[in-house]
Amino acid sequence: MTQSEHQGDRIAKVLSRAGVASRREAERMILDGRVRVNGVQIDSPALNVSPKDRILVDGKPVGAAEPIRLWRYHKPLGLVTTERDEKGRKTVFDDLPEDMPRVLSIGRLDLNSEGLLLLTNDGALKRRLELPSTGWVRKYRVRAKGTADEPLLDRLRKGVEADGERFQPMDITLDRVQGANVWFTVGLREGKNREVRRAFSVIGLEVNRLIRISYGPFQLGQLEKGAVEEVRPKVLRDQLGLDPTAAPLAAARQNPAADPSKSARKPARSRQQRGPAKPRK
Repeated sequence: MTQSEHQGDRIAKVLSRAGVASRREAERMILDGRVRVNGVQIDSPALNVSPKDRILVDGKPVGAAEPIRLWRYHKPLGLVTTERDEKGRKTVFDDLPEDMPRVLSIGRLDLNSEGLLLLTNDGALKRRLELPSTGWVRKYRVRAKGTADEPLLDRLRKGVEADGERFQPMDITLDRVQGANVWFTVGLREGKNREVRRAFSVIGLEVNRLIRISYGPFQLGQLEKGAVEEVRPKVLRDQLGLDPTAAPLAAARQNPAADPSKSARKPARSRQQRGPAKPRK
């Protein structure tokens, strides 16, 4: 264990690379007293460690940095996108296969939203793909109660404000009317909290179903609800400019998007197909 100015990497960075948590979450874990280095509980992230140091999180050893991996997951309704929910609700991490490594979610989908959620074991990749500066469009199928016309939708295309927060312009298409509801396809380049629902409420539409169908080049496709599918290393190279065997994440180029859903591994069985799950440790 070394002082922060000595050689080595910051402890939170090491935990992020090892797939334990994002860097910010790792810092909170340290402040909560959940991390020990060489038998000593630490209370500050201002600490550098080397490969010789023994790190424990919640009493479990942390291994070396793993190769970068990425998964597509079809989030069902009724799950929260957090590792630990203070209200005791079931999380997406409770629903994952037991043989999955520890992963982080790229962005979030709220309790009543469903569809594509990307998962990774690399904290740096998580942060990079969450940034609006990637320019990646996140597309949603949205069902809302009410009536809409093009002049009304133009307000969303120009950007609206809700509760003092400004939302960027949306790409929006009216797809069809279904009784008292209207279906839309919506594209965003940012991911603020409940952005679609709040923006729609500004123009008098109540969202009652929201399905994310893509995140940049990664598509939901025919992935079953509750199923997980790992993205192949070739796709990581082609879409993100990454060498999946390298750790940590290096600066990467961005290539034109393709549909990687056709190049990924065979989908993992859904929770319903696998039978009752055992609690994940």
